[in-house]
Amino acid sequence: MERRDFLMGSAAAGLVALASGRASAATAPEATGDASAQALRELAETIAELENGYVGPERVMQGPDERAAGRYSLVHALLHGFQFWFEADPARPIFHRWHTLTKKLLGDNPDALYYGTAIDPTRSYRIRSNITGAVYTSYTAESGTKDGQLSTRLASTLNDTQFDIAADGSYAIIASPEPPPGASVDNPRNWLRLTADAGSITTRHYFEWQRSAAADPALHVPILIEPLNDPGPPSLMDDQAVAAGIHRVINFVRGVTVGMRRGGDIDIPWVSREPNVFRNPTSHDGNLAIGYAARDNVYRQAPYQLGPNHALEIRGRFPRCRFANVVLWNHHMQTPPYPGRRVSLNRRQVHYESDGSFRIVIAHRDPGVPNWIDTAGAPSGTIFWRFQLPEENLAPLRTRVYSLS
Repeated sequence: MERRDFLMGSAAAGLVALASGRASAATAPEATGDASAQALRELAETIAELENGYVGPERVMQGPDERAAGRYSLVHALLHGFQFWFEADPARPIFHRWHTLTKKLLGDNPDALYYGTAIDPTRSYRIRSNITGAVYTSYTAESGTKDGQLSTRLASTLNDTQFDIAADGSYAIIASPEPPPGASVDNPRNWLRLTADAGSITTRHYFEWQRSAAADPALHVPILIEPLNDPGPPSLMDDQAVAAGIHRVINFVRGVTVGMRRGGDIDIPWVSREPNVFRNPTSHDGNLAIGYAARDNVYRQAPYQLGPNHALEIRGRFPRCRFANVVLWNHHMQTPPYPGRRVSLNRRQVHYESDGSFRIVIAHRDPGVPNWIDTAGAPSGTIFWRFQLPEENLAPLRTRVYSLS
């Protein structure tokens, strides 16, 4: 007997046994009052609502390609929602990778790996991992993310200067509401504080490689989280649990679509609204009021808008810092496809001028310069810079648009 026939026969036998023990197996889910059936209907209604209220001109989606980009971001939000939130169990958390080549949201980065998990802020956990060659590693607890809600601000951050790393790169930290022995709020040695409204933990692992680290299928950061007090084995996903999981997915998807504030609704000093021009503020507020941001990063952001034969030149100078890169996003904070295409540049990838400064050019086709960032044909999008733990003020980013010959 072939394996396929055995599996099909086994499944059929199970269904026959199930049906024989019940009076009727033909009742429609609507008639049973199943909570999970109702939740699925709500998910379908949410998707229809987002098609009508999210995909459209109010979110910079004028033509079919821009609307397709909106649906692309919605599908990726659904992917992450089901992977991360559907079976989220804060008593028994598991770290999931935020971004992959086929799952992008909330600002993916070709030079980084991010992981996240849902947690219970009243519990205590031990996290074990390894630096794995990253130039920077950190853990951030986010506020307001219970049950898939969108984070509104940072709760606490622990970076690799604040925990002990063994010679082999391994380390262990405690995430808990109260400090472990030897740690305090002022000296959080190996301790990530969980505030009362914390609902998730996000990790950041930055790499400055010649190739894009996030595109390397062999790169994996081993990361394990376990509760200090054993909660026992998990229960089956019954009707109520499945319904609750679907509702968490709905919460998350709504949060990262219609729940996201539009660029014109807020004024952030480092965010420019003028195409092809950066703001260059001198101060840094630590990004505490921005969900899923990093306290150790100083950011710069501007929209770009380029005709088919135009190029945008950016001149500047990197500060002394732990990590820095620039990346292109669409209007939904997703990178263009980057295997075989350069859509970002980190300090190691950049070719420098004789005085140590850089000249980077963003264009739809090769402008014949070393530091070309490829738009993949998108006429508009976002340029986003990260400067990690800078030790000096950032030099202004100067821009000009010019015609390609």
